[in-house]
Amino acid sequence: MKGDSLGQLIMTGVPGKELEPATARLFRKVQPGAFILFGRNIESAAQLRKLIDDLRDLSEVEPIITIDQEGGRVSRLRLIGNEPPNAQQLRDKDDIELIRRHGDITGRLLRLFGFNLDLCPVLDISFDDDADNSLRGRCYGKTVEQVVRNAAAFNEAMRGQGIASCGKHFPGYSAATSDAHYQLPRIDRTREQLDQNELAVFRKFVDDVDSMMICHGWYPCFESKKTPATLSRRIITDLLRNELGFDGLIMTDDLDMGAILTGYQLEDTIRLVIAAGNDLAMICHRIPEIENVHRILGTLPHKQIDRALKSVARFKKNLTPPDQFSEAAFRKVDSEIWDLRLAVLGEERAAIRSIEEGKRSPVERY
Repeated sequence: MKGDSLGQLIMTGVPGKELEPATARLFRKVQPGAFILFGRNIESAAQLRKLIDDLRDLSEVEPIITIDQEGGRVSRLRLIGNEPPNAQQLRDKDDIELIRRHGDITGRLLRLFGFNLDLCPVLDISFDDDADNSLRGRCYGKTVEQVVRNAAAFNEAMRGQGIASCGKHFPGYSAATSDAHYQLPRIDRTREQLDQNELAVFRKFVDDVDSMMICHGWYPCFESKKTPATLSRRIITDLLRNELGFDGLIMTDDLDMGAILTGYQLEDTIRLVIAAGNDLAMICHRIPEIENVHRILGTLPHKQIDRALKSVARFKKNLTPPDQFSEAAFRKVDSEIWDLRLAVLGEERAAIRSIEEGKRSPVERY
């Protein structure tokens, strides 16, 4: 049984807007436990729902189907509809009811397409709104209290619509001064600083998010040798599992990011990911490699694999099936997103932002 279920520990990207025969064969063989979709997978509302239905049909165990739908530029579904306000815009508006409304709309939107997990809320504190570390516009607050208040409102409302949530980026990424998409950031925070700030937020959410995403940052206060948090047993098992008491699903950030690719071969990456305590290994772009990942997982200690499989299975017990899809239902929710934009940005700013969004290309990397 172990060999047959190893794919449950893989979260994979999907190459295109429909399942080509070769990709379908690969997925049937590996049986990934989770699929993550990006802009490259989205053309229209009906096409997206069909793609998700096809992924579910080829899966022997109900799969996790996820996406980054935070708001602002990290909103994949803006390719076929309106772009929701981002966390910073909602934070600056300072109206908790609008944040709840955003969570509620997001949950209903995702259910309509067949998603069951959203990779948010971002739980990072913004120490600098202009920092070049990929978090610009994505943080719910500048203080522990502000992040907790705002992210909790979104999280509760979205989960109330049957969409599981993911707290990110553990153990706190916002002090990074470089972008992990390209290189491994060194995060020089003392344990005391983390306890008073970043970890103070995550402690508040250990019982309220369904999953946690580990970031690609090096924290010398935990690991004297250059080690991404994603591959650190001290951070994932000792800190998140044992000290903070988190018993939900733990996943890596994308293992196809430069922070990992520049330092580790695939075999070492997967071995270290599972040994550190992650349950899901995320491969967003090197999709043909998932067959190799499956093979590598088969070489790992039974105890590590069984632990991760139990965690994935426990998470999946609470997955909610999709709502019935219709174009009319999508248009209704999409109009609610526009109304929310107006409430947060005002009519003139919302219109200007729409023109700007139409001119720019989709943000794939974030």
